[in-house]
Amino acid sequence: MSILPNILWFALGGFIVSLAYILGGIPLCITIIGIPFATQHLKMTRLAILPFGFRVVDTD
Repeated sequence: MSILPNILWFALGGFIVSLAYILGGIPLCITIIGIPFATQHLKMTRLAILPFGFRVVDTD
């Protein structure tokens, strides 16, 4: 059920959003302070590529 929306999302702008997260995360890896932010950017890249069917769960 979530295959068609994922394909449409990726084709109509998901690729650009994921590319922006990657290009924003790479420079953050340069400093020690930026590394945690870079890892979050790379996690968001996965969500930006295929957003439908994922659940964001808060862990303790």
